[in-house]
Amino acid sequence: MRAIYFNKKSFRLLAGGLAIVTASFFQGCSRDAMQTLPARTWELTWSDEFDGVAGSSPDATKWSFDIGTGSNGWGNSELQYYTDRPSNVSQDGNGNLVITARSESFAGSGFTSARIKTQGLFDQAYGRFEARIKTPTGPGIWPAFWMLGANFNTVSWPQCGEIDIMEQRGQQPSITHGSIHGPGYSGGNAITKSYALTNGRFDTGFHIYAVEWGTDFIDFYVDDFLYQRITPESVPGEWVYNQPFFIILNVAVGGNFVGFPTTGTPFPQSMIVDYVKVYRQR
Repeated sequence: MRAIYFNKKSFRLLAGGLAIVTASFFQGCSRDAMQTLPARTWELTWSDEFDGVAGSSPDATKWSFDIGTGSNGWGNSELQYYTDRPSNVSQDGNGNLVITARSESFAGSGFTSARIKTQGLFDQAYGRFEARIKTPTGPGIWPAFWMLGANFNTVSWPQCGEIDIMEQRGQQPSITHGSIHGPGYSGGNAITKSYALTNGRFDTGFHIYAVEWGTDFIDFYVDDFLYQRITPESVPGEWVYNQPFFIILNVAVGGNFVGFPTTGTPFPQSMIVDYVKVYRQR
């Protein structure tokens, strides 16, 4: 499917966490299809800029860990064991969080990595969720910035809903994917679209990945370009996005989405997160 793109927006953060967002006209299609995005005003509600000392764990008041493998009840045939060790997840002392996948034998797995989440600590319905990230690369490497419905433990997946703000296949370093999963459209039947850089790779620099989410839409952005809008009318099942969601950051090794790493996959591989910020609309 060919993605349709929007012009870059004017996005300005004001004092006190208030942001004014003015969207420009739609481009990339006929004049008959042109539309104007609504102006949105955002107020910062939650953030982490990872300003801890080098080697420290992420703020325990904001993040917890998933520990183990897919045998814990989650996973997609992934190969890594998720740990809370600083060698897999820590702040670097320069304002970044670093999640590192390693090729090593650990607890019966051939690889280690980390997966952190705000479950039970922070969740929100609607708003702008964004992160500035430099992603890893290589066949079989699967970085992700995503969300699950806060009712995950009671209704399970996919009924809880899933919003994948950013997923990448390490073997395709110029392409990122935005998706949603819900009842009747999960796994290989997710609603998804990709965004490709025409010149450049996502692993060579930082990019801003975001969704803007309301009662009847989810908009997906890369560097403030809107490349996908999903509405209840475009979903072949129940719309389960009118509830709070929590945030997840992880780097998987292997799995259904990316396949196996190869002898050409470099290790260790790190996803570097400059910040995560959440806003609500004023």
